Amino acid sequence: MLDVVIFSLFLSIFVGVSAGYLGSLMVLEKMALVGDALSHVALPGLAIGVAFKFNPFIGAFAFLFISAALIWHLQRVTKISFEALVGAMFTLALAIGIILFPNLDALEAALFGDISQVTMIDAIVASAVCVIAIFLTKVIYSKLVLAMISEDLAISKGINVARINLLYLFLVSIVVAIGIQIVGTLLVGFLVIVPAIAAKNLSSNIRRYSLLSAVFGVIAGFSGVLLWSFSSFPFPGPLVVFAGIIIFAVTVVVNWRMKLTV
Repeated sequence: MLDVVIFSLFLSIFVGVSAGYLGSLMVLEKMALVGDALSHVALPGLAIGVAFKFNPFIGAFAFLFISAALIWHLQRVTKISFEALVGAMFTLALAIGIILFPNLDALEAALFGDISQVTMIDAIVASAVCVIAIFLTKVIYSKLVLAMISEDLAISKGINVARINLLYLFLVSIVVAIGIQIVGTLLVGFLVIVPAIAAKNLSSNIRRYSLLSAVFGVIAGFSGVLLWSFSSFPFPGPLVVFAGIIIFAVTVVVNWRMKLTV
């Protein structure tokens, strides 16, 4: 049990950093609900992995990225809003996932997270992937921000907006798939959203905002898993959420006090 806790805490650090950092872009794009909905799209992939006895998180990532790429393509072709397409895909995937899961115990673990089986190899591989995701996001961060401000301006600068958006969706899919192991499909969207909105309360520039998003993601993930290790609660996900909400509440108060003193 001690090994599982150590590996889970190690993994929570990297998942928290990557989810917070990538989520900062999601919030900037006013796509917070999209980030939450995307996490539910992984459910059928998890179900297929469980049913065919291969790593369910590989299935989750595959289903996430295929769905994200499909939504990205449909949005370009139909001009229907990204939020509407994700909403439709989310409800369809949720229904399919619930139907495909072989038993309620497996479904419960997928919805709320199950880190009881985390091994050293799992933690190392997942953490390495998170580091790569952070690095690639850093490379395209300024380009994505420019595209948010003005897509025409970004194109005039030689930026392939469609390509970097697809790369970003690919990276989000990876991080969400890894985060599911800690907090489950129902709650992993939280790690993409709440650290970023907490950081927004204390940030006056993009650099500070992205850094604080990553820091708050780490604190929420690590402290939630740590609390779980000392409790009898079966899943760490809800405790991660509570830790993150406390961080957000503190930033709201600090922001309010700062405004009073200005």
